[in-house]
Amino acid sequence: MSGAPFVIVGGGLAAAKAAQTLRDEGYDGDLVVVAGEAHRPYERPPLSKDYLRGDADRSALFTVDEDWYAQHADLRTGEPATGLDPFARRLSLADGSTVEYRKLLLATGSNPRPLAVPGADLQGVHLLRTVEQSDLLASALHGSGKVAIIGDGWIGMEVAASARLLGREVTLFGHGAQPLERVLGPEMGLVFAELHTEHGVDLRRRSRVVRIVGDDGRVTGVETGDGRHVAADTVLVAVGATPNVGLAVEAGLDLRADDLGGGVAVDGTLRTSGQDIWAAGDIASIPSVHYGRPIRVEHWQTALDTGPHAAKAMLGSEEPYDKLPYFFTDQYDLGMEYLGFVAGPDAYDEVVVSGSLESLEFVAFWTKDGRVLAGMAVNTWDRMGEVEDLIRAKEPPSTEALQSFR
Repeated sequence: MSGAPFVIVGGGLAAAKAAQTLRDEGYDGDLVVVAGEAHRPYERPPLSKDYLRGDADRSALFTVDEDWYAQHADLRTGEPATGLDPFARRLSLADGSTVEYRKLLLATGSNPRPLAVPGADLQGVHLLRTVEQSDLLASALHGSGKVAIIGDGWIGMEVAASARLLGREVTLFGHGAQPLERVLGPEMGLVFAELHTEHGVDLRRRSRVVRIVGDDGRVTGVETGDGRHVAADTVLVAVGATPNVGLAVEAGLDLRADDLGGGVAVDGTLRTSGQDIWAAGDIASIPSVHYGRPIRVEHWQTALDTGPHAAKAMLGSEEPYDKLPYFFTDQYDLGMEYLGFVAGPDAYDEVVVSGSLESLEFVAFWTKDGRVLAGMAVNTWDRMGEVEDLIRAKEPPSTEALQSFR
């Protein structure tokens, strides 16, 4: 297989940046990029924000120009990979063709989790992952009628903000006492709850949607477990995502247990259990020396960082991946950056706040046994380097020091 190409499977940011890095690092062999969608790899955060609202055009999604692929890679679009034989070092595509590889990177991303209730297949019910899905949802949001969003995670909250900015009436259904509770806990979840209610979102906490109802094949509303009916002309299902590990399963690669976040198990160089196979982006469950456990994060920055890291490892680097998880969001006039990792609402002792919750200018710290696990800056910029120093500090900072963080 010495003459076989390096192959990257994926249509997102991790794949794009891995391809670029291979060339930037001097790899001059054949390179094949298999993107199952009809487009070259693109990034997805704008799909729920500025692209969805029409404030950015499609070109803003693509981080690597089409001409670059024409010069540097054999880009295969519209034919997703359907099989992986690690012993023959062969990838099968949907059109029946195969691609042999010397080294392989899996950056297959994730898919939105469907909602298993009657009526989920009605016209006007949307999922959001691809540019086409964003286009369909944008067309609906730029129309008229009421919007229902099932799920109060990042996608649901960002789309709710976009829909309100477009003047739509929005009802948002969430399982927990506060939105984003599984990620931020109830204290900071309340901040986002109040933000959305102040902007007119009808926030339904502790709600369970049991049916999506319609008329003549088109959605007209949703029903909840307590028997309530909410009218809606557009419904977005945003109840989470599942990593696309089908190829890894077929190849017999080691997976991570669900209670550790699932995904494909990799080592510090992002190498999987398969020979000459690496994983990056949403599917990669990466051991964290700092937190003492594997972490899988479905966010833009992880794709941006792990794609290049895996590419360098494919070229022989043994440097362990040691980035702290980072993500951001923009909702209405709130901009937020978050760095670090908290395993869930029960995994920290307290949230320490420096600044003003009322004016939405603050930095919040999640602590456990005095140590900082994560920090979130709201409308406060260029502080993530200092937050990282606090997370990695050998001696825990005092509560007073965190409260006076400016």
